[in-house]
Amino acid sequence: MNFYYMFIIQGEVMDRINWAILGPGTIAADFAKAIMEVNGNVYAVGARNLEKAQAFSDNYKVEKVYGDYNEMLKDEEIDIVYISTPHSNHYEYIIESLKNNKHVLCEKAITVNATQLNEIVKLSKEKNLIVSEAMTIYHMPLYKKLHKLVEDGKLGKIKMIQVNFGSLKEYDVTNRFFSSDLAGGALLDIGTYALSFTRYFLSSQPEEILTTVKKFETGVDEQSGIILKNSDDEMAVISLTMRAKQPKRGIVCGELGYLTVGNFPRADSATITYPDGKVEVIEEGDTSKALIYEVEDMNNCIMKKINNDTLGLSVDVMKIMDEVRKQWGLKYSFE
Repeated sequence: MNFYYMFIIQGEVMDRINWAILGPGTIAADFAKAIMEVNGNVYAVGARNLEKAQAFSDNYKVEKVYGDYNEMLKDEEIDIVYISTPHSNHYEYIIESLKNNKHVLCEKAITVNATQLNEIVKLSKEKNLIVSEAMTIYHMPLYKKLHKLVEDGKLGKIKMIQVNFGSLKEYDVTNRFFSSDLAGGALLDIGTYALSFTRYFLSSQPEEILTTVKKFETGVDEQSGIILKNSDDEMAVISLTMRAKQPKRGIVCGELGYLTVGNFPRADSATITYPDGKVEVIEEGDTSKALIYEVEDMNNCIMKKINNDTLGLSVDVMKIMDEVRKQWGLKYSFE
C-alpha cells in the first residue's frame, strides 16, 4: 500500500506523518517494513556513522540519512522517532527527541528504571507530545478484545495470573544480554513482556512483591521467580530464564474459567476453558502484523491528538521491576 494519510491536527492538515528511525539494527529493519506498509515510506534514519545509515537507506529507500543522532533530531520535518537502540540508552534518546518536539515510540524496555520514565512522562506532558512503548501486548488487536472480555466479566472475578517466558541465549559473557553495562539480564529483556501481560490484566498495581533470583556470572539476572499481589487480592506468579527454553504462555484465571494465551507476545488467538471442560477459541488480528499495529496505533494517537493509555502501564511495570531488582540487590554498572 503506497498512499498518504490525510491527518488534521489542531486545525492543521498534514499530508503524511513522517517517521524517523534512530538506531538501524535488526528490529529496526522489520519496523521499517511496517512503516512502509502503513505510511508508504520512512522519512529519515539516523545511525552513529553515515555509512551504516546509508546502507539502511539503500535497503528501505529512506528519504533522509543522518550519521549523527542529534543532527537527525533537529530535522523539523520529523513527527515521530522510533528508537530501537539497546535499552541502556533509551532514556537519553527519548529526552532528546522530546526536547526537539518529536513524538516517540520506543522499543522495550522503554527505560532502565522508573526514575528515568517518570522524567520522560513529565517532559512529554509539558511538551504535549506522545510517548509510547513498542510493547506488542499493548497494540495487538487480540489483547484489546481479551481485555474487554475480562472487563465484561467473562471469567468472573480474577484470582490468579501465571506467566512463563524462557529464552535460551547462547553462553557468551560478552553478549549484550549478559552485560551489566547494557542493562542485560532476563528481567528487562523478556521479563518486561511477562510483567506487561500481567499488569494488563490485573485490576490494580501490585502492592506486595516477593522474588528470588539466580544471577549470571556477570552479575545480571539469569533466571527468577516473581510473585505479585494487589489490593484486590489478585495474584500473579511469573517464571523467567535466559538459559533454558520455556513456553511463552500467559494464563488468566477467574471464578468462571481461565484464559490461556500461547506465544503471548504477538498472539492472535487464545482459549477460554470453563469449569465443565468446554473450550472457547478467541481470535483477533494477525501475528505477522504485530509491528504494523504499533505504527497504526501511534499514527492514530497523533491523528486524534490524544495520548495513549498504555504509558501508565509501562510506568507500573517499571516500578515493579525496580522493586524486584531492589530485592535482588541488582544495580547496573551505570546506575
